[in-house]
Amino acid sequence: MSTAPNSKAVPLWRRVPMRVGRVTAAQIDFVGSTVAYVGGVTRLVFGAIHRLALSLVSRKRVSRRSLTQQMVRVGVRSIPIIMLVQFFIGIILALNLAPTLDAYGQLESVADVVAIAVFRELGPLISAIVLCGFAGASIAAEIGTMVEAEELKAMRALALDPVRFLVAPRIVAATVMMVGLAVLADVVGTFGGLCTAVGVLGVSAQTYIDRTRAILTNTDYFTGLVKAAVFGLLIASLACYEGLRVRGGAEGVGRATTATVVKSIVSLIGADCIFTAIFYRLGW
Repeated sequence: MSTAPNSKAVPLWRRVPMRVGRVTAAQIDFVGSTVAYVGGVTRLVFGAIHRLALSLVSRKRVSRRSLTQQMVRVGVRSIPIIMLVQFFIGIILALNLAPTLDAYGQLESVADVVAIAVFRELGPLISAIVLCGFAGASIAAEIGTMVEAEELKAMRALALDPVRFLVAPRIVAATVMMVGLAVLADVVGTFGGLCTAVGVLGVSAQTYIDRTRAILTNTDYFTGLVKAAVFGLLIASLACYEGLRVRGGAEGVGRATTATVVKSIVSLIGADCIFTAIFYRLGW
């Protein structure tokens, strides 16, 4: 019986290249799988956009009922939790900024910083992170369950396109409602800062409102909305893609929901970083 050679018996000049080769191969596999994943998500998104475009000029239209249901599910039902989170964000920002600003005699400037932070960054980003846990995981689990129940095979057997009936309404609903949620988050976050400034810091309400109106520009408002739209698109696309890839029964559905939340958060922060760098470069 032959035994595997002891690794210590392998000369050093061979062990080093072998280890480097294994690490390099693992990195190449990782890059390849990442590219394939991004390509799959991109293909799904463009497929949904293609179906939406066709629905405008043909009888193969996206169901309005399904679109309305998804908008209520993704947007309307998430309003309470997003309002609560953004209100707390406004309070936290004001309380953390107050000592430093007060040391420089600029306590009223708390309104400026809270407004800019909420409108440009924290409003759309925190709302998107909450939404990916509230609705993204649910979308992935729902579609994954349908895949395991072979409902998608039944749809294809009836000449029904799953992308048009399942993916497109969810992508449109998440993109549109995320913009609306970002507007709501901006208002509630600013209101949280206002309540803290008036009730705790001793800043008058009129001063806070005047400073907020003076510091904010249309650029601050619309850059946050652009981010929100892209965030909604990312959440829905990743959730649908993970759901369609489910294999392995209930365990596979669980993996898909976990992967959706993790990948969505990473994608959201990465996209936010890219947008911030672009806007900084453009002077926005």
